[in-house]
Amino acid sequence: MKYSRVFINSLAYELAPQVVSSLDLENRLAPLYQKFRIPMGQLAALTGIKERRWWPKGHRLSDGAIAAARKAVNETGINVSDLGAVVYTGVCRDQHEPATACRVAAELGVSKDTAIYDISNACLGVLSGILDIANRIELGQIKAGMVVSCESARDIVDATIDRMLEDPTMQNFAQSLATLTGGSGAVAVVLTDGSLPLKTERQHQLLGASHLSAPEHHELCQWGLQEAGHNLYREFMHTDAVNLLKEGVELAKHTWDHFLAQRDWVVEQVDKVICHQVGASNRKQVLNALNIPHNKEYPTYESLGNMGTVSLPVTAALAHDNGFIQRGDQVSFLGIGSGLNCMMLGIKW
Repeated sequence: MKYSRVFINSLAYELAPQVVSSLDLENRLAPLYQKFRIPMGQLAALTGIKERRWWPKGHRLSDGAIAAARKAVNETGINVSDLGAVVYTGVCRDQHEPATACRVAAELGVSKDTAIYDISNACLGVLSGILDIANRIELGQIKAGMVVSCESARDIVDATIDRMLEDPTMQNFAQSLATLTGGSGAVAVVLTDGSLPLKTERQHQLLGASHLSAPEHHELCQWGLQEAGHNLYREFMHTDAVNLLKEGVELAKHTWDHFLAQRDWVVEQVDKVICHQVGASNRKQVLNALNIPHNKEYPTYESLGNMGTVSLPVTAALAHDNGFIQRGDQVSFLGIGSGLNCMMLGIKW
């Protein structure tokens, strides 16, 4: 996929207000830790995540997306009537139907000819939404579009801790560890064809993207509902973290080679990379496998955890705000999502 007329003009975000430390979660797991003589601090030691953020109880996902969307509108000064599409891409949604994007679009007051829909692609949802909007812009179907997402980890982590205490086995601990890294946040990305009069100086040009998949590994990480009794269902998540990382890194290597060849780049021409935030081990193995120096990547997992679809774009926004990414840099967004899918974007900052 190559693009010549697509620009990212806003990466607006909203961080959840409640800070939850890894020690807070471990204190809730004290009976299990005592049974297996696991020392406190092991969660942070294994993942590199010291804390994450959660929304308050009862928080509506679309509220977070709307807050980020309004920030994006204010930042760019874009007329909402120019938005040809509004796409919600979170793993978490308000309900099965209608699309969560509908409430976001209604609150923004978009025009009647705006396309409104949801996209689901695990942790790659926002990147998938960006490419979906980019394709519409490149084809000349629309001049601008917005991708929004909001993720919440509170409910699934609470359910996972309950299950770990009910079934205190090392196997359950190992399959549940990745879930405990979950954080919460919201993001809104505005893309345009560069022709609209905007007040923002952001004009990050999307150059191209590569996407490879390995769907034979779709069972390595699953999040959903399972029957717990008559007309009773419980949320669950389990992850084969070792094999997920192994197969994810292998897929990333193939995607990276494809991406560099498509762009006619070598590794040295990539100035900065922004990865989906999972944890310390994932970061180390992915960067080493792709021969990317660690000082070219901006990590946020230590204080924000894994915010699913929101992690990568929020990390990019923070990297920009803190001066890590400079105007003119050639930047790559690198994402691996359960399924398995891998997506890499090239951007001229």
